[in-house]
Amino acid sequence: MTVDIDKTTGGPAGTPPAGPEAIKAIPVRHYGRYVSAVVAIALLAAVVYAFSQGKINWGAIPDYFFDDRILTGMGKTLLITVLAMLIGVVGGILLAVMRLSKNPVTSSISWFYIWFFRGTPVLVQLVVWFNLGLVFEYINLGPFYRDEWSDFMTPFLTALLGLGLNEAAYMAEICRAGLLAVDEGQTEAAHALGMSHARTLRRIVVPQAMRVIVPPTGNEVINMLKTTSLVSVVQYAELFRVAQDIGQTSGSPAEMLFLAAAWYLLLTSLFSIGQYYLERYYARGSSRQLPATPWQKVKANMISLGRPKGGMA
Repeated sequence: MTVDIDKTTGGPAGTPPAGPEAIKAIPVRHYGRYVSAVVAIALLAAVVYAFSQGKINWGAIPDYFFDDRILTGMGKTLLITVLAMLIGVVGGILLAVMRLSKNPVTSSISWFYIWFFRGTPVLVQLVVWFNLGLVFEYINLGPFYRDEWSDFMTPFLTALLGLGLNEAAYMAEICRAGLLAVDEGQTEAAHALGMSHARTLRRIVVPQAMRVIVPPTGNEVINMLKTTSLVSVVQYAELFRVAQDIGQTSGSPAEMLFLAAAWYLLLTSLFSIGQYYLERYYARGSSRQLPATPWQKVKANMISLGRPKGGMA
């Protein structure tokens, strides 16, 4: 019995041709990445070594980290941050609405406010508020309140007005950008349904604008937390001022500055976590499926590691 040989396949006649040979992919080696990683680690190690060999008493930092004075100063820092941001957000929304108004008077007033407070340093504004007693010797609100300016403008009130009014100018631009990001058709449709301008802003425009407003606002909150260190010039005993005072009395001024920096890093980290989940909350309508949170990613990785290969979990 003879078998015909197919010359193309090398096998018996009628044998289907063999599939293409599997390609072995060899990944490209990026030597530059290895070199840059080694250089970065070497520089980091050099910086850590330099600080370890410096004349710094690192043991003083844990001794004062939870000191009552430090905790009190931290509480005042958080208080002034929250209250100043509250003034800034409320004032910013009001100024943004005024800026977008068709009334030229209110629009001009808003523009001038934003121009003035964004154009002068916040440190200068704090000092000016503290020394306005040179212009207004008394504050007179008729039968409600009357006192000397120096007694009325306390360090706390100076810090609150200086930071809050300055923040309102920046928040006005953030809110204006958010309001302009909403399609005008939304407003036209709401007016066609008989909704007033105020109700349209409150029920239609502002909720959609929050997706644009929240991320930069979170950044402003973190920036405000650090900016509170400037109010030490008006004798307000916040975290930075208290750390300076303890450093002078304990003979460890540099160590107390590192301590204050550690607290600022801790607080900004907590605020960043809150900002992340707040952004996630207002992004619910912008995408069909929200990205996984860091905890969800860790949980998914743990489940995949515990799942047996080639089978179902």
